[in-house]
Amino acid sequence: MKKLFAILAVMGVLSFGMTQTAMAQDSTATAAPAQTEQVAAADEAAAPAVVEEGGLHKELKTKFIEGDAGFMSLVAIALVLGLAFCIERIIYLSLAEVDVKKMMAKIEAALEKGDVEGAKTICRNTRGPVASICYQGLMRIDEGLDVVERSVVSYGGVQAGYLEKGCSWITLFIAMAPSLGFLGTVIGMVMAFDQIQQAGDISPTVVAGGMKVALITTIFGLIVALILQVFYNYILSKIEAITSQMEDSSITLLDMIMKYNLKYKK
Repeated sequence: MKKLFAILAVMGVLSFGMTQTAMAQDSTATAAPAQTEQVAAADEAAAPAVVEEGGLHKELKTKFIEGDAGFMSLVAIALVLGLAFCIERIIYLSLAEVDVKKMMAKIEAALEKGDVEGAKTICRNTRGPVASICYQGLMRIDEGLDVVERSVVSYGGVQAGYLEKGCSWITLFIAMAPSLGFLGTVIGMVMAFDQIQQAGDISPTVVAGGMKVALITTIFGLIVALILQVFYNYILSKIEAITSQMEDSSITLLDMIMKYNLKYKK
């Protein structure tokens, strides 16, 4: 009897263990698809981030190729050359800007002491067109006020020409960029009509390619013109500011020379 109970107990323990093992396997099998679904969801969530990375650069490259590389290259060249001239002018004008009030105060102090050479030295050691104009006026301080005025006005015109040097090229590229875009538009329309003639059909799918080339080249040409126009207007504003400083400094210099002549040329 005791042996029978012992056998039954062993069989019960074995059956319980087998049940627990089966349940563990079932739970593992159930959890595995859930984990797989979670990994797949994580991959799907991460996928858009990979696509979005560098999206603007990739989109521009795609549109550049779709817009006919020949005409798009011409538009890109117009942009690069136009920006090169803009940057050169901005650097030149930035270097031409100085503290005019401080310089004129030093020149006035030197002339009040009768030190014309000291005033010339101040002009030589200062960069920019304003200092050059003042130096030209001081070079003729002994020849009379009329001669000084004519010298200042003449040399001011020369310096104004230096300030505006290269601006005509910028305006050329501003006009050229949209013109190239419109040329691409016309060629795209011709391509569309050629496709219509070859297919003998005027369905949208036939003309879509040519129309797309036309619109893309026009858009890029207008964008280039707008970018260059912004830089060009900034350059013009700097030229106007420096020109105004030149005019004010010329009048101030003539007043200083008049006072110098009244004081030291009696």
